[in-house]
Amino acid sequence: MIEEYILNYILLYIILEIFEVSWQKAPSLMGMLLRMYKYYNKSIWLFLIMHPTFYFAIGFAMLSDYNGFALLLLFIKTLDVATKILLIQQVFVKRELSQELSLVLLAPINGFLPYLGVVLYPLLILLALS
Repeated sequence: MIEEYILNYILLYIILEIFEVSWQKAPSLMGMLLRMYKYYNKSIWLFLIMHPTFYFAIGFAMLSDYNGFALLLLFIKTLDVATKILLIQQVFVKRELSQELSLVLLAPINGFLPYLGVVLYPLLILLALS
């Protein structure tokens, strides 16, 4: 049986991930970037605050005594936020967009894709605490 504290961590993460998905969701990656740019343009700090799962991953890595799965979660979330910042910089600040990248960013995405983290990341939490 899964212990109550494990369920609490997983439930908290799912709630935070759904919050992130709710403000980022769009029909294409460019739409998602545009939504993120609105916060980034106001303040980089506001943009970073809008990613609570990143802070959850930092705290969870420390609380789990730097378990390998917790560190993997932290690595993926760090890579996620860094990639978003780099894409925002390239597309909206520097305005350097190759034809290939524009095709990828403008292509429609499956409605399930933004929710992938709600399914996959809790598994890492479960593995870290098991």
